[in-house]
Amino acid sequence: MPNPRIRRISEEVKKIVSQAILIGIKDPRVSKLASVTYVEVTNDLRYATIYISCFDPNHDIQLTIDGLNSAKGFIRKEIGKSMKLHYTPEPIFKIDHSIEHGMHINEIIGQLKASHAMGPEETENSDNTEATASDDAAEKETDEMPDAHDE
Repeated sequence: MPNPRIRRISEEVKKIVSQAILIGIKDPRVSKLASVTYVEVTNDLRYATIYISCFDPNHDIQLTIDGLNSAKGFIRKEIGKSMKLHYTPEPIFKIDHSIEHGMHINEIIGQLKASHAMGPEETENSDNTEATASDDAAEKETDEMPDAHDE
């Protein structure tokens, strides 16, 4: 777990980069719906890994990352102007998949809730129907098999 100073610096970098995405960067590849979800600053303050997520389903997140990488110098300059540090961290942009992962988990939970919403009686009935069908199939197989006593 990073020390409190590193955490404060990470949060400040997150605010600065978010503002730069909204106001400062004019590159059309960078979506205005891009969001900085998390920032990790190394202990020596040389690098800042910035995780980006995009809320626009029609926009390719890789284009946004490419646009931010081309504006890396501008973003580093903005960080340096706003923060008085001996070293200005070099931004490294990465795609954050946590929102998509969270939406996938929500989908699974919704499906589970829907299957449990049928109620225990309906679930038991459907289980009994499946059990009865499998019992009938087993009986049919045994009827078709020749008895050892018949030979």
